[in-house]
Amino acid sequence: MTGKILIADDVATNRIVMKVTLTDACYQVLQASNGAETIARARKDGPDLILLGLMMSDMDGVEVCAALKNDPQTAHIPIIIVTAQNDDIAKIKALQAGADDFMIKPLDELTLLARVRSLLRARDTEEELRLRESTSRELGFAEEGPDYLQPVTIAMISTENKTAVSWKSSVIGKLNGNIVVIPKEKALTIMPDEQYPDIYVISCDLAKPDDGLRLLSELRSRSATRHSAIIMVAPKEAYDKSASALDLGANDLMFEGFSPQELALRLKTQIKRKQQADSLRKTVRDGLRMAVIDSLTGLFNRRYALPHLNRISERAKTTGRTFAVMVLDLDHFKSINDTYGHSAGDAVLKEVARRIKDNLRAVDMVARIGGEEFLVVMPDTNLEQARQAAKRLCDAISQTRVARPNSSSDIAASLSIGVSMGGLPNQAQSVNQLIEFADRALYSAKTDGRNQVIFSQSAA
Repeated sequence: MTGKILIADDVATNRIVMKVTLTDACYQVLQASNGAETIARARKDGPDLILLGLMMSDMDGVEVCAALKNDPQTAHIPIIIVTAQNDDIAKIKALQAGADDFMIKPLDELTLLARVRSLLRARDTEEELRLRESTSRELGFAEEGPDYLQPVTIAMISTENKTAVSWKSSVIGKLNGNIVVIPKEKALTIMPDEQYPDIYVISCDLAKPDDGLRLLSELRSRSATRHSAIIMVAPKEAYDKSASALDLGANDLMFEGFSPQELALRLKTQIKRKQQADSLRKTVRDGLRMAVIDSLTGLFNRRYALPHLNRISERAKTTGRTFAVMVLDLDHFKSINDTYGHSAGDAVLKEVARRIKDNLRAVDMVARIGGEEFLVVMPDTNLEQARQAAKRLCDAISQTRVARPNSSSDIAASLSIGVSMGGLPNQAQSVNQLIEFADRALYSAKTDGRNQVIFSQSAA
């Protein structure tokens, strides 16, 4: 995972130490030495995350955080407040101002990098939601979501029952939802999906050391709880456990000894993000389906794909990150229809669509734009990543034959793919030009033997 991170601290040595850690992890690092410069750079450079010192020469970090979160241009940027002061009051003020976390110096490198990765994953989900909502608005299908937190179920799971009960007691009346204390075993009991908790608060250590981490892994692996928000509670200074928890998929992390107010604030943040993520996953199941979904394959259709590609192109101009446009075409599809019939052809189209989706990221857009033609758009993707993804798609189709409906025989299928790259420096192609370039590359792939990937000259 790569990203652009702004380090804001008025002490040069602090900036250098954090820069070394992040640069070694292949992040692009920007720097600011005071509050005003931080706000200006956040607006100008659009970082993916900000590490913000609490004490600045011109304004404190909480003021800077509040200013950034109140500005629509920068409100979505995750912020970690960094300080040498282990001050609960300052921590609460930072969380109230919108900070995503509050970390104490000296920073543990493993925990810092794990936290950065976790917040960037959350940012990607929120960014994709904004893209899809803006596309839906242009199509005239978006509905305003509720601007309040809906009721949720929160499960507390701790080493001792009395600890979980105390957590529950500390936030009753502060949240809109049902709070339950359950043992580890019940967390994995099979129930109807709607009865599973929306949020879990889990101790890293339960009956045995790291039992909570194993429970976290189990919850993430099961479809009914995969999208639940999970806050892990680690022993103080147990940095190995905290890093493991974040990398296993914890949404947030607290250390033992936290205050009731901190727990309530972190829960409110996770409830909001959970409901945003749920909204994203429901997008294709609500009113958009008939208008923008291809009925045969379940993919987006051209009507949705082109406005969404426009949104990705516009965002690339702001972020400076490249994106890939692929036009894919099934080889010899007419022959498949003529030989096996249209029902077999439909089965091939559905299976190919499924394999394409399964071999791409959730943020990638896949559409059927013609009879046997598909469009793939991969945001935040460089040339080599696009090359690997396109090769993977070719292999996914050609290496496994497609089963025929109501038959013991199967059908060989393959794809030809043309690729162009958008957002390249000093190149201002329109969306239509990018599709045209990919189309020309596809034609070359077809004429040169099929079942291969060709990049447009502008991309290569």
